[in-house]
Amino acid sequence: MALREALYAGSPRQDGRIPCLLCPKNCKIPEGLRGACGTRENRGGTLVASNYGLVAAIALDPIEKKPLYHFKPSSTILSLGAVGCNLSCSFCQNWELSNPPRANSPGSPLSPGELVALLGDYEGRNCIGVAYTYSEPLMWIEYILDAAPLVAEAGYSNVLVTNGYAMPGPWAEALEHIDACNIDVKGFDEGFYRRYCGGQLDVVMRNVEYALDAGVHVEITFLVIPDGTDDPSDVRKMVEWIAGLDPDIPLHIARYFPHHRMRRPATPMSTLLRVQETASTELNNVYLGNVTLPGGTDTFCPRCGNVLVERSGYRTRLVGLEEEGVCTRCGAPARVIL
Repeated sequence: MALREALYAGSPRQDGRIPCLLCPKNCKIPEGLRGACGTRENRGGTLVASNYGLVAAIALDPIEKKPLYHFKPSSTILSLGAVGCNLSCSFCQNWELSNPPRANSPGSPLSPGELVALLGDYEGRNCIGVAYTYSEPLMWIEYILDAAPLVAEAGYSNVLVTNGYAMPGPWAEALEHIDACNIDVKGFDEGFYRRYCGGQLDVVMRNVEYALDAGVHVEITFLVIPDGTDDPSDVRKMVEWIAGLDPDIPLHIARYFPHHRMRRPATPMSTLLRVQETASTELNNVYLGNVTLPGGTDTFCPRCGNVLVERSGYRTRLVGLEEEGVCTRCGAPARVIL
């Protein structure tokens, strides 16, 4: 794969450092070194995307694994990602990919055209398109901007699973050919974001709002960490913010398990259920993740309570939906994209 010059590079400074304008970290990258994400590199006075076209992980996944519950349920999607991330979450589940120095390999080359051709191999397996995921896909933005239009032209969907931590310009450009997003809201306290993630909550909130305004289907994942993100006041504030945007936005409440640098005990079920109860007072579609609880991932009609979509693990059945996307019992719109 040919070396690719990075987008969103500022003019080189007198000391030879190049500003990277992709995310709010605004790294000033010295010659021969990379930014905080581990992928934007200053080579001879040019900022390059060192991971362009290098696929470090790829699989055909259920769409529910992203997780996306209201976007083409029971389908599959070709998921792929590169190394690199611009956050430094101490509880990261994919730290081997998000931290390039620790990755076993930078990846195998796959051009955008080859990606589209690969989709044809999954015809007959209900594959709806491509999900850019696993690490942080925004650190692969040059590849996404090249691949996503080709995927769309071939009649497939583009999905982004992201931390939403980008500057407004790159974020808007990345979303131009994206049909659906799952965006991690990693907590609802600025202090938590800065201390445990190395980021800013207000940036993520702004980008969630922009994605909705741009007409992208948005679902939100919230990881409940004991003594970290489980403060009842913060949870209420987050729920009120989401409800103010749209009470039908699906919220995935995920159970934390110790991983990477964070060794706190796993989230108690009682805490997870309390957060779900709080969220359900204002939101119509609240789901539990990383746990097995009967009904915890089913979709219900907000008007009459009819089960619309039944889920067990990643096995999904449309049990209460007409082809038109309305409830079979009361006819209310389900806000599920079929």
